[in-house]
Amino acid sequence: MSFADLGLSDELLQAVEAAGYTEPTPIQAQAIPPVLMMKDLIGIAQTGTGKTASFVLPMIDILAHGRRRALMPRSLILEPTRELAAQVAENFEKYGKNHDLKMALLIGGVQMGDQVKALSEGVDVLIATPGRLMDLFERGKILLTGCELLVIDEADRMLDMGFIPDIETICSKLPVNRQTLLFSATMPPVIKKLADRFLSNPKYIEVARPATTNINIVQHKVAVNARKKREVLRQLLRTDNVSTAIVFCNRKTTVRELAKSLKRHGFAAGEIHGDMDQPARLAELERFKAGEVNILCASDVAARGLDVKGVSHVFNFDTPWHPDDYVHRIGRTGRGGATGRAFTFVAPEDAEAIENVEKLTGGKIPVFELVLEEAEAPREEKPKREPREKKREERAPRRAPRSEEPREERAPRREARSEEPRKERRPRRAEPEPEDDGWNGPVPEFLSVSALA
Repeated sequence: MSFADLGLSDELLQAVEAAGYTEPTPIQAQAIPPVLMMKDLIGIAQTGTGKTASFVLPMIDILAHGRRRALMPRSLILEPTRELAAQVAENFEKYGKNHDLKMALLIGGVQMGDQVKALSEGVDVLIATPGRLMDLFERGKILLTGCELLVIDEADRMLDMGFIPDIETICSKLPVNRQTLLFSATMPPVIKKLADRFLSNPKYIEVARPATTNINIVQHKVAVNARKKREVLRQLLRTDNVSTAIVFCNRKTTVRELAKSLKRHGFAAGEIHGDMDQPARLAELERFKAGEVNILCASDVAARGLDVKGVSHVFNFDTPWHPDDYVHRIGRTGRGGATGRAFTFVAPEDAEAIENVEKLTGGKIPVFELVLEEAEAPREEKPKREPREKKREERAPRRAPRSEEPREERAPRREARSEEPRKERRPRRAEPEPEDDGWNGPVPEFLSVSALA
């Protein structure tokens, strides 16, 4: 089957061919025809199967007819992260170059003024993250009453990030008679409830069983002590024929520290995580795509939907806390029919997490045996510290006699000082007692009369 068999326009087919694609993926072949027929759709497919093009291509043809109005986008695509939104925007630019369509990107981390200006001029496609969209909507800078087509992408990720209430609010503001497309890698009960509420008689497409992993990815788990993770990673990067790799960590602090460590050991490494502002994150992604760095240390902001060609390896430096994240992480390799390798580092405290991953994927992950070549390096450093400890031990007896001598001299002086006042005080208190003769009564008046008067 070719793209020409799916009912796309000639202008769109030319753009697809110029991008280097000839045959649609299974999700594209099944999703594009019903979308062109203006039907609601639920698409369940694992990451890396071409979900983005399965709704971008038919949307371009649908929006080719009609006119845009100020502050009223004709279609809306909701994405969970800024990176995914930017990637969808790139797809529209690539495939819609032969169409007169105007697109706007509505994401956080970017100045709001430019976005409001683009909306005021009218847009055909609005690609947004829920937070920024709700912000502008509450300020009255955008109207959703003219939106005819809604796409909810990576719905399960929206659930993980807590965006479901925002999505429900947005859907309630859109016209009732609209076309809605929902795409997700998994279908948890909350997403099923959302689909039942806001989609009308949708066509259900499932290309692969939910949470299955790509068969083109060779998976391994590596049993490792938490303190040896960096050494194991460096050895695999040097010995496993790595061309480009993404290293996923559970914490943003781990991402920063690991990137610095790899740079110190001579690797061309970059980093991307949620604490970076949007321009910095996009710049780091561009460096990775351009080959300026071939190792990208990342948090889970890069786990979903990012399409970087030629990623040969994925390393889970930390076993993911959520099993679904494992599927999305390793899906960054083995894309578009290529093969890839995925290694997951499993420390003793990760036993429960890796069990949950294996339950979700439906099979045991093979153990990769690795003998550390750098394990002897720390042992060689220990003898260097021994002479310092000996010097400290030698100094200790020299200080001891100095501190003991003054203590012996001070002791008798303190005793002499304390005894002398005690001997003097006793006779002084006893001397005045006989002068009073024990009389405590009133003094007679005649004693006050002087004999000289």
